[in-house]
Amino acid sequence: MRVVFMGTPEFALPTLQGLWDRGYEIPGVFTRPDKPAGRGQKPTPSPVKELASRLGLPVYQPTTLRRPAVAEVIRKLEPDVVVVAAYGLILPKEVLEIPPHGCLNVHPSLLPRWRGPSPVAFAILAGDEYTGVTVMLMDEGMDTGPILARSDPVPIGPDDTTGTLTPKLAQVGAALLLETLPRWVAGEIVPEPQDDSKATYSRLLTKEDGAIDWGRPAEEIWRMVRAFDPWPGTFTRWQGRLLKVLAARPEPGESHQPVGTVIRVDSGAAVQTGRGLLRLERVQLEGRRPVGIDEFLRGYPHFIGSRLPG
Repeated sequence: MRVVFMGTPEFALPTLQGLWDRGYEIPGVFTRPDKPAGRGQKPTPSPVKELASRLGLPVYQPTTLRRPAVAEVIRKLEPDVVVVAAYGLILPKEVLEIPPHGCLNVHPSLLPRWRGPSPVAFAILAGDEYTGVTVMLMDEGMDTGPILARSDPVPIGPDDTTGTLTPKLAQVGAALLLETLPRWVAGEIVPEPQDDSKATYSRLLTKEDGAIDWGRPAEEIWRMVRAFDPWPGTFTRWQGRLLKVLAARPEPGESHQPVGTVIRVDSGAAVQTGRGLLRLERVQLEGRRPVGIDEFLRGYPHFIGSRLPG
């Protein structure tokens, strides 16, 4: 079976590797163009490009799939099916109609919950107890196509971040795709339309999303710290400098101090929020390395009693 693969970040790697290991013929791998990264802003290949290159697979990096010339390239690859995992570009109707068995998407949520580009972060942000992976047959909508398979629920632990949960879902998604693909091609699966009335939506995150509003409840800010790790991170300001909050958790009790006030808790520190205290566990002051809060307080004891903005 000829499978054209489309993906970009590390989430897509187990699926591509699994297709290769199972012996599928992969005539082409599509991934996003190299992006400038690091201090030198050197063009850096995506994780999928790096893996495809190691496997000796042809790599294509169009900026869009909407040009007729790109569709013609895909058509000449003669795919039986296209497999998509966190590619990052919209597949137009012209591309969706090329493979006889359609385009299958590995999506890290239990659709129709958390359609869109940031489903893992939004599941944590909402306080969901579990998430999972869906393999769906793509249509022209945003994750609206009929469902071919769903994974068992994957619990979201109290210490899970987007950075820790995404690799788990990547493995679950690869296994689900490899189980589903041959059954779909053999005609053993009837697509299940999504219930649009139950749909929820995620969106692209921006750096500004990481700014902490201390007027929010402690539990909400705690979920935010976990959801936005590693991107865009969560931060506040102290003495005119950016202060990243890398790890935190709700602390029982109230200080009866104004919102944003830093108080001492045992040998550490907590911030009074709109409801409850948030204990800071790991922080990074602008221009400094990440440290535990105990070490931070040894260097900046006057942090206690400060009032953080927002």
